[in-house]
Amino acid sequence: MDIKSLDRIATKFVTRASVAGPDYEAGATQPRRSWAQAAAAAESNYSSGISAAVTEKRFSRGIAKAGDAKFARGIREKGVARFPAGVAAAQGDYSAGFAPFHQALAAAALPPRKARRDPSNLERVRTVVNTMIATAKGQGK
Repeated sequence: MDIKSLDRIATKFVTRASVAGPDYEAGATQPRRSWAQAAAAAESNYSSGISAAVTEKRFSRGIAKAGDAKFARGIREKGVARFPAGVAAAQGDYSAGFAPFHQALAAAALPPRKARRDPSNLERVRTVVNTMIATAKGQGK
């Protein structure tokens, strides 16, 4: 089969994708079908795909194939620049997601603090852990 060089294909991919931001936004914000409905309808496909991936050990094979060098390169070349903007954009979602835990922790009654290294201080930790677990379960997590 006659095919363009890999370098030419990769260069075209980057050239076209680098100006496709508006197309990406339009497609993502004005889909033909609701993302939530389509994703929910695909749950059995998701489950089958995950089961197959686990059976075939695709996760560990992918990690072995990529290796630490690719992981570190991705952090340096993409992650470092994207991380601050991503965190800033997620502030509202973070606040909304943590709010129930914040309220539960604020309402938790901790046992009195004892002397340093007193084993009964672990009850304070247990209270916090149990509060977080109960809150997560109450949130369906």
